[in-house]
Amino acid sequence: MAEKLTGAAREAALAELSDWSETDGRDAITRKYQFPDFNDAFNWMARIAQVAEEMNHHPEWFNVWNKVEVTLSTHDAGGLTGLDIELARRMDELFAIR
Repeated sequence: MAEKLTGAAREAALAELSDWSETDGRDAITRKYQFPDFNDAFNWMARIAQVAEEMNHHPEWFNVWNKVEVTLSTHDAGGLTGLDIELARRMDELFAIR
């Protein structure tokens, strides 16, 4: 099981994610992505679904037309872990090259 990030390790991990923010009322991070249209948003989500399945770590997300809002937290650990940070990085990478 992944270990919850705390202290300096948590701060360092969060510092690497410039477009993510801590979620109010939860030990989680959130980011909103915007795409040119629904097809681009859905194609990105499909690619992320493959990554998430490989990691066995699945996001909470909400899609309306060209927008996708993502929240990451590791439920088994009760909060933010390295799995969330890695999935956030992968999401950002795939968003940048779409």
